[in-house]
Formats: sequence, structure tokens, C-alpha cells
Amino acid sequence: KMRIFLGAGLVLALPAALHAEPLTFDAALERTAREAPSLKASASGIDAARSSAIAAGRLPDPTINIGIDNFPVSGPPALSFTRESMTMARIGLEQAFPNPAKRRAERTRAQAGISVAEAGLAVEAQNVRLETALAWVDLYYAKRRLAQLQLLDQSLGDLQATVSARLASGSARPSAALEPDQLRAAVADRRSELAADVAKAQARLARFTGDPQADVSGDPPILEVDRAQLVAGLALLPSLQALDAGVSAADAETELARADKRPNWRVNTSYGRRDPAYGDMVSVGVSIDLPLFAKRRQDPMIAARASEAERARLLRTAGEREFAAALDGDLADHAMHHQRLMNARNTLVPLAKRRAELDMASYAAGKLDLGSALLSTLAFAEAEVDALAREADVARDAIRINFTYGEMRP
Repeated sequence: KMRIFLGAGLVLALPAALHAEPLTFDAALERTAREAPSLKASASGIDAARSSAIAAGRLPDPTINIGIDNFPVSGPPALSFTRESMTMARIGLEQAFPNPAKRRAERTRAQAGISVAEAGLAVEAQNVRLETALAWVDLYYAKRRLAQLQLLDQSLGDLQATVSARLASGSARPSAALEPDQLRAAVADRRSELAADVAKAQARLARFTGDPQADVSGDPPILEVDRAQLVAGLALLPSLQALDAGVSAADAETELARADKRPNWRVNTSYGRRDPAYGDMVSVGVSIDLPLFAKRRQDPMIAARASEAERARLLRTAGEREFAAALDGDLADHAMHHQRLMNARNTLVPLAKRRAELDMASYAAGKLDLGSALLSTLAFAEAEVDALAREADVARDAIRINFTYGEMRP
């Protein structure tokens, strides 16, 4: 009855995991590439930048002017449209011509905006792929750890029959019948923790794949970690390319500020209609900007944009150093986790297993109490669960390193 109760609790706690559609590692990544809303949002940002670039560097729209000139408001011809020879209805057209350097700078800035948007998409795609891969691996190993505790629960059921037989023969004390149930309760607490890990990993995987019942299928990939190759490819990281795009955008802003020191000009023409007795008039004119106060207007803006460009370059240098340091740190963690995994596989688990076997043999021979034997059994199960956790750490490290610094880029 106890086993049925615990099994029913597990089913209630993990309904999605038991009825989910299984996804292989590669299938999860492919589904994420199609379904992730953040990637679609970033793609829309690129479309917006490209649409904006179409208008960059174009001539501004012409301006139409409509009015009445020289309308008298005093004297004998006051308030009359026909008694003053200079009164006329005017319609005019004006076209501004920004200087060519400014138009080129606007086009350059627009292209830089596209590059920034594309780099942002690459960074987001890399992050989404990495988080999906980690969620998949976390779910895979959480389920394996949970299954390992299930085996312990089954062995406790077999041990209960042995205890019952000893009680019937009078070779065991009555309180010994409670010890398997006590251990089973402790295992149930541990199982609840692992069940929560399964549910959380599944929720993360569902977030990126869009499948609320996503489950894992198959084995995780085996990824090699090559430090020399990773270091050589640092400059190609999407995050650093995004910083490069930021430098280009800042340079474009600087050139746009410099272009303001060059004069813009405008052409205007107008037609004035007067009383037929006086004849109509046509006017043509040209306006030219005079940047005479550059020290207080354009030069400060140029200096500001140049400082921002220098800031972008320094951030790019700092970013490269940060990634280089982060890579070394991740490689150190990976080496440490690999050593811990080897220690668990070669030493800790075999010792825990041997101790559990010896203690159970001693219990069977009547040389050890049941409680001590059960604790050794639990320690063996925990050692195997811990070994799986260490294996998960190694797998997570390999995925994080390769997806962040290596060839597995979007």
C-alpha cells in the first residue's frame, strides 16, 4: 500500500512529464529556433531597421507655401484686395538639400542600425539555444536521478519481506519492522526534491520549445572541449560582433555630427497672382546655412559623439577580455567537475556499494542491526544519485562552453 501511495503521489506531481511528447536534443533546438518568441521579436527588429534604411539619406519632402502678401490694413486701400498694386495671393514651393556628407552619414548610420539589429538577433539566438540545451540536459539527468531512487524503493520492498520473516521466527526485535518504512519516508522526501527538479527543468524546456508537455528522448550529445580552438574563435562570438556593430553605429553618429558643420541649402520658388491690372509675379531664391558658431554648436556635439565612439571601442576591448577570462573560468570548472565525476565513478560509488553489500551481509548473518544496514543502502543510493549530478555538471559545462565560445553558434 505504501508503494502504491508513493507512486500515485509521483504521478500527481509530474503529470506533464509522464504524458509529454519526447524530444531529442537536436529536435528541441530545432523547435526552439522555430517557436521562441524572443527570436521572432528580434527578427521583427531587423525588418524595422531595414525599412528605416530605405528612407535614410533621402531628400526631405518639399514644402508648399500658400499665403497673401502685401495686404493693406491702413490708409485709403485698407482691407481691399484690388486697390493696392502689391497685394497678391501667393503659392510657393521649397525644397531642402542637405549636404552630401550628411546624407552619406545618414545612410551609414542606417546600415549600422541593421548590423546592430542582426547582431542582437545572433546574441538572442545563441542565448536561447544555450538555455534550451541546458534545460534539456537538466531534465534528462533529473529524470535519471529520480529513477535511481525508484530502484531503492523497490529494494526496500524486498527487504520488508525479509524483516517480516525474521519477526515471525522471533530472530528480530519488533521495532525492526518500522525501520524500512522510516527509510522509505526519507527516500520519499528525497524523491520529492528530485521530482521538483524534473518539473522545473520541464517548465524551462517548455518555455523555449513552446510545448507545455515537452519531454526528453535519447541521450545528450558528447561534446569535446578544445581550448585552443575556442580561444581562436573568440572574436567571432555574437556578443563581440554586437559590440563591433555598436562601434560602427557610434562612428556613424560621429560622422553625422561632423556633417552638420557643412552648410545645407534650400531652393524656393513662388508665384504671386495680383489684380489683372497690375500683372502677376514670380520669385526664386536660394537659402544657405551658415555654421558660423561651430565652437558652441557643432564642435561640442562632434566631441560628444567622438567620446561615445571611444567608449564603444573601450567596451569592445573590455568585452573581449571578459570573454577570455570567462572562458578560462569555465574551462577550470569543467576540469574540476570532470575530476569530481571520475572520483565518484572510480571511488565513491564502488566504496558505497561495497559497504552496502557488506552491511547487508552482516545483517543477514545477524552481526549488524537493520538500521545500520539500511543507512548503508541509502548512502549507496545517494552516492549513485550524486554521481549522476556530477555527470550532469560535466555535460552542462561542455554544452555551455561549446554553445557560448565554440562552433555551435546560431
